Amino acid sequence: MTHPIEPRTPEVAHRPRLVHLTTTDISLELLLGPQLSAFIDAGYEVVGVSAPGEFVDRIEARGVRHVALDHATRAMAPREDLLAIGELTRLFRRLRPDVVHTHNPKPGLYGRLAARAARVPVVVNTVHGLYALPSDSWKKRAVVYALERLASTCSDAELVQNPEDLLTLRQVLREPRAKLTLLGNGIDLERFADWSDRDGVRSKVRAELGVDETAVVVGAVGRLVLEKGYVELFDAWERVAAEHPDAVLVVAGPDDTDKADAMPPEVTERARAAGVRLLGMRDDVHELYLGMDLYVLASHREGFPRSAMEAAASGLPIVATNIRGCRQVVDDDRTGLLVPARDADALDGAIGQLVGDAERRERMATAAASRARTEFDQQRIIATTLATYDRLLRAAGRPLPVPVRDESPPGNLQPTPEGVDPGTDG
Repeated sequence: MTHPIEPRTPEVAHRPRLVHLTTTDISLELLLGPQLSAFIDAGYEVVGVSAPGEFVDRIEARGVRHVALDHATRAMAPREDLLAIGELTRLFRRLRPDVVHTHNPKPGLYGRLAARAARVPVVVNTVHGLYALPSDSWKKRAVVYALERLASTCSDAELVQNPEDLLTLRQVLREPRAKLTLLGNGIDLERFADWSDRDGVRSKVRAELGVDETAVVVGAVGRLVLEKGYVELFDAWERVAAEHPDAVLVVAGPDDTDKADAMPPEVTERARAAGVRLLGMRDDVHELYLGMDLYVLASHREGFPRSAMEAAASGLPIVATNIRGCRQVVDDDRTGLLVPARDADALDGAIGQLVGDAERRERMATAAASRARTEFDQQRIIATTLATYDRLLRAAGRPLPVPVRDESPPGNLQPTPEGVDPGTDG
């Protein structure tokens, strides 16, 4: 398919063109939406590129142009991925962006290759979480690390969310220090730390769920895939519920049938039979958190989990698996509890402890909210990203944006220093 490229309007003709590439439109809106708005305010013409979907209208309402891809898919589809490289290369040649910024494992791979083939002046990639972990088999690590190293030769900067990934990129993949920036991750604290009517929202959510005010509500938010640890969580919950019959488990998240590890129907049916409330996709998770007493993230793999940051900002203690990403959000025995991954017995024990101890939950909730306010503000991520664009555009001899209005973050939110390396060369 040939993508129609509309002529630039006078309002944006003088702005540098910035393309953000993801697999799906839901990522552009829910993962990046506030950042894209901030980039527009900073003086960029912003274009979102992804597979089409129900979030396109919301993306375009921000002032972001959306271009739909034919060959972007979350499924294992090597032929489609190869076609995506050609599709994107042609698209970038027509769009002629000043900056292409890629996200997610697959677009991060073929997007960087296509951007360099199209001679885009500045190519940036965000490492949301390397798809292989040190605990994975050497075969998986060899394939993932080789592809990552190939794609990174086509980028000018790698913004790395997790310090453990940054260490791997430096010491294992031998990425140049100057190309790496420790980005971290952040959320919209104004949305998730708004407690102005906490009691009222809590009562409203519980009334909708049919849950008594005195019940202990345990929550999880995330796509219904096996990688999120739902099998272990549901197994653990059967034992927690037997010991604490007044406790309730609610799960908000859509099915993801394109993924190889999509949740088998028999697993969800068993969960429903055990009393688990499966809420599906929700747009009001910021309110759902306020109806909970405890948050659980049982994932097998994470980069830097947003849902855990959102829960912490909402004043919830967290039970999470002791893996990369969760370790960066949960301070064990202070803001929550960390347990081994894939261990239903450990989940049962940790959840049961906190369900039965309101005072401990309250202490952890206070500490979690305090940490979120100081460490998980997305304004720091925006500042670091804009500083990276500015540096690379200058080096490429490209024009810099002129801010639409003064949207600078508070004075204490400084960009992360370029090229931070928490480890040593090895």
